[in-house]
Amino acid sequence: MSRVPTLSSPFLLGFDDIERALDRVVKGADGYPPYNIERCDRENGQPEKLRITLAVAGFTRDQLDVTIEENQLVIRGRQQDDKTRHYIHRGIAARHFQRTFVLADGMQVLGADLKNGLLSIDLARPEPARVVKTIAINEHE
Repeated sequence: MSRVPTLSSPFLLGFDDIERALDRVVKGADGYPPYNIERCDRENGQPEKLRITLAVAGFTRDQLDVTIEENQLVIRGRQQDDKTRHYIHRGIAARHFQRTFVLADGMQVLGADLKNGLLSIDLARPEPARVVKTIAINEHE
C-alpha cells in the first residue's frame, strides 16, 4: 500500500524534510516515558519559553543523555539490570528509552535539570523576523 504524503498540497513546496521528520517522530512514539510540554511566562521582553518535563523515576543523571541531532531534541535513557539482586517479585523493569522532539528553526535548548525523578528541558522560541522581499519581474520582447 502506498503512503499518501501528509504535506501533498501543491502550495507547500520544499517541505519533504519536515514530512520525513514527522514520520520519524510518529514511528518512535511508544508512550514511555510520559511527558508534559508547558508554555512558560515571558519575562522582561525575553522570547517565549517552553519546558518539556519527562517522568524518569529510577534514572540517574549518568543514565540520561540529552542531545540535539539535525534539528531534533533526542532524550535517551539507559538502565542496566543489577545482576546481584534476587527478586521475589519484579514490577519495575530496567529499561531503555528514546524520546524525540522535532525543533523548528531557531529553537534553542537553554538547559536541562533532573529533580525528584523529573527531567526538565527548557527551550526558547525566538520571535521570527518578518522578511518581505520584492522580486523583480523581467520583461522579454
